[in-house]
Amino acid sequence: MIRVVDHDPAWPARFEALRAEYPAALRAAGVLVVAIEHVGSTAVPGLAAQPIIDVDIVVAEEHVAAASDVLTGLGFTPLGERGLRSGGRSGSRSASPRPTTYPVVDRSLALRNHLAVRDTLRADPGLRDRYAAVKRRAAATAATIEDYIRGKNAMVQEMFAAAGLTEAERAEIDAQQLPAGDEPVR
Repeated sequence: MIRVVDHDPAWPARFEALRAEYPAALRAAGVLVVAIEHVGSTAVPGLAAQPIIDVDIVVAEEHVAAASDVLTGLGFTPLGERGLRSGGRSGSRSASPRPTTYPVVDRSLALRNHLAVRDTLRADPGLRDRYAAVKRRAAATAATIEDYIRGKNAMVQEMFAAAGLTEAERAEIDAQQLPAGDEPVR
């Protein structure tokens, strides 16, 4: 069952605590961090979401493996690229109530995808509210995670277009919408 809940005003503070926790461990491993971004639906004030914080640790491509190793050392289970043929990210999940965290390549399509959704929804409350309704409907009727993704896909593509992603970029992301394995879906 896919659980979508009302926005929790504590989510940004939970992200900020994580943003403060990660840099020391990454620095110790020699990972140069470009940015640490709160992404996904929990990053959008007022948006209903699955109650899991998503974090992008933005690094140069040569630091993705080392960043993934750091996360493993912090208790995360590596998830790999999760089916993204274009690369650009490597997911990690913890069994504890910690976030899904992606070491993601600076300026990659994976990062631009995450930031486009977040920033577009933050800037357009009407679009945010429509997306929340679509997410709730999709969660209520989906038998599987794949059904949930398909139920949101047209709306997600609309957000990508509003964010200025090209038709080719939207097609590449669309081709990769279904997760590999049991990746959590937002």
